[in-house]
Amino acid sequence: MTGTGRTPAPRGATGRLELDPDRVGRDLVCLVLTVVELLRQLMERQAVRRCDQRDVTDEQVERIGTTLMALDARMDELCAQHGLTRDELNLDLGPLGTLLER
Repeated sequence: MTGTGRTPAPRGATGRLELDPDRVGRDLVCLVLTVVELLRQLMERQAVRRCDQRDVTDEQVERIGTTLMALDARMDELCAQHGLTRDELNLDLGPLGTLLER
C-alpha cells in the first residue's frame, strides 16, 4: 500500500512477485480498516452537519454522540489488535494529500 513507508514486494528470477502471506494479510487488514475509518469520519461529519442545522432532537444528538464515541473506541481496539496505528491507515494520495482527516 502506498503511503505506509513499505517497500514493494521483491521480484524473483522468473519475474513473479514473491509475496509474504503475513504481509499480504496485514496489508488487507490495513485496507479494510482504512475504508472503515473513512466511513466513520464521513458519518461523523454528516452527524455534525445535521446537529448544526438543528435537524435532530436532543435525544438523537445524545445517541449520535454515544454511537460515534463507541465507533471511535472500537477503531482503536481493532488497530491495536492488528498492530496498526491510525496514521498507518492514512493513504498518501500524492498531490491530493492524504485520504483521511487527522
